[in-house]
Amino acid sequence: MNSFFSGIFESTTTSLQIGDFLLCLCVSLAIGAFLAFVYTVRNQYTQSFILTIGLIPAVVCVVIMMVNGNIGAGIAVAGAFSLVRFRSAPGSAKEICAIFLAMGVGLMTGMGYLGYATVFAIVLGAAMLLFNVLFGKERKDVLGKTLHITIPENLEFETVFDDLLDAYTSKHQLLSVKTTNMGSLYKLTYDVVFKKTGKEKEFMDQIRCRNGNLEVSLTRSAETAGCEL
Repeated sequence: MNSFFSGIFESTTTSLQIGDFLLCLCVSLAIGAFLAFVYTVRNQYTQSFILTIGLIPAVVCVVIMMVNGNIGAGIAVAGAFSLVRFRSAPGSAKEICAIFLAMGVGLMTGMGYLGYATVFAIVLGAAMLLFNVLFGKERKDVLGKTLHITIPENLEFETVFDDLLDAYTSKHQLLSVKTTNMGSLYKLTYDVVFKKTGKEKEFMDQIRCRNGNLEVSLTRSAETAGCEL
């Protein structure tokens, strides 16, 4: 048991054996798959984000193994990681936490502490599941949407769609209002949750009758879209 929780690289400082390399890589991939599965439980996600969670531990593990024992290279790698940014909309706090969790596992496996990495992933994964069950609200992607409506300037946007929103959605909130086309049009953005699927076209047709057949669009909600990496 003591050897299981000790670093497998403690006795090798100058070379890396292929067996140790493959072992750490396989453990990283296995833990990454476990973390990816845990994140899918009662969470909104995208395929690319789950793929990222599954592969980050292996990527970080390989990088750490390549600079094992070299302080200068480690500092250079840390500086390179600080320059990496997500080329998409910022993720939620939960997504950022999942990214850091995956990176932490990769750091542990890259240093050879496979036992600690496994225990760390199991404990944090169980905690994530527990918090999702106790405090998470299950909400399907198809029900949560962002609604964009263009209306002429003579319409009172505060109340003109209230009856339709109450009839078709269980929750709605006006997020932003801005003018366009030299101030002759308004663009409204709502966060909505539909009561049931299959009513989107009917709902949009009703809105088009109110806004003079101007542009109406439904997109995935920013809250449920996930982090595209």
